Amino acid sequence: MGFFMSKAMDESLKKQQEFMAANSALQLERQMLMQNEMRQRQVAMQIAWSREIIKYFGTFFGLTTVGLTIGAMKKKSPRFLVPIVPLSFILAYQYDVAYGTLMMRMKDEAENIIDTERTRLEMPKGVPTFEVIEKARRARSTFFINK
Repeated sequence: MGFFMSKAMDESLKKQQEFMAANSALQLERQMLMQNEMRQRQVAMQIAWSREIIKYFGTFFGLTTVGLTIGAMKKKSPRFLVPIVPLSFILAYQYDVAYGTLMMRMKDEAENIIDTERTRLEMPKGVPTFEVIEKARRARSTFFINK
């Protein structure tokens, strides 16, 4: 009779372990999906911010260009047109961020760095371990207690 109970308990334990493993995998998958969703929302906000900035900067650039051109014609001096050159580079960059392929080029370069220059990605003193984090947490909690 003890053998049958032991066998039933072993089966129950095995099913429980399988359930826990499946539940852990499901939880990890959800966390990864949520992190990716949050990343996508942050990138969308950055692109939207860039598109909003380009509206204001484009207006500024247009008014400045017109004003400087009128000033250069009135004073008969081309030096008034010099600020248009750096401003046009800034406008081109903002346009590339907002509507161009800058994000794709950055993604491709990041993938290249991950593939070919892995050592540049290493953290100083390596990846933090649980022990290091726990030691810092204890030191911090004792610091606040002693204050």
